[in-house]
Amino acid sequence: MKLASMKQGRDGLLLVVSKDLGQAVPANDIAPTLQAALDDWADCEAALQQRYRELNSGDRPDAFRLEMEQLASPLPRAYQWADGSAYVNHVELVRKARGAEIPESFWHDPLMYQGGSDSFLGPREPIRIADTTWGIDFEGEVAVVTGDVPMGCSIEQAAGQIRLLMLVNDVSLRGLIPAELAKGFGFFQSKPSSAFSPVAVTPDELGDHWQDGRVSLPLLVDYNGQPFGKANAGVDMTFNFPQLIAHAAKTRPLGAGTIIGSGTVSNKQNTEWGSAIADGGVGYSCIAEVRMIETINNGKPTTPFMGFGDTIRIRMEDPAGNNIFGDIDQQVEQYQAS
Repeated sequence: MKLASMKQGRDGLLLVVSKDLGQAVPANDIAPTLQAALDDWADCEAALQQRYRELNSGDRPDAFRLEMEQLASPLPRAYQWADGSAYVNHVELVRKARGAEIPESFWHDPLMYQGGSDSFLGPREPIRIADTTWGIDFEGEVAVVTGDVPMGCSIEQAAGQIRLLMLVNDVSLRGLIPAELAKGFGFFQSKPSSAFSPVAVTPDELGDHWQDGRVSLPLLVDYNGQPFGKANAGVDMTFNFPQLIAHAAKTRPLGAGTIIGSGTVSNKQNTEWGSAIADGGVGYSCIAEVRMIETINNGKPTTPFMGFGDTIRIRMEDPAGNNIFGDIDQQVEQYQAS
């Protein structure tokens, strides 16, 4: 099943979207918003699945052509957005570039931060930043949306609460991160609003590519219209999504609609640090990784961060080339305070 939120008010209007992403049908008679559907998933899921089957079989006269520009994030705002760093290769690169060893604990205790969840960007909305000296970067990720997760749940219990999957552009301001982390309180200003894929899908939509709590498909990243990354989200993921959820719920329950991110998708690529697509590798899911490799190899980075007018496109396709989630397709613009 594929679900989306048409732009309307703060929380959007719930839509059921066809498998090929070409059509949609309103579902607000079942639940007005996606958050409402997640709150009452036991009562809503069957009706939403039935509507999805009807839409795909052509039995919905109220179906309409879907325009991605009409869509907000599937959850335009959420009660909880916690982003992990499940690909320890990414963390190791960052540490290596500054001459630091990765702590052994990182291999069995996930990194995670609590992000701002009150205003997500739509999948076609611009990334508005006031100053390019802040080091604008994209981060291609996968995320899950949960049901109600009890505090102290097991990994097995956590797996049973995965309702939906999405793609993420976790926008980062790399120039602000060091000073914030030096304060010892974590990210805040350096993590502006994230963007999510147009459509959220139930795990069954991925078929055999949803395995062991991981999405085993390449995450396709195009930067300024050129292939930049195609790292497989199921490879080198040290912590799967049930593990990340259980980690987040160790000391608190998680309410329905909680979003848990994977962190930047990163593959070792059978080399020490990986290589660009142009060099035969699978590339990268953020600019920071390229800069870290440049620092390791040459002593300093040379690839700049994003500037005004730069574009980023993030998507995922099945082996037949079918787009699963729709595209995150954004351009960086200068923010002007009104």
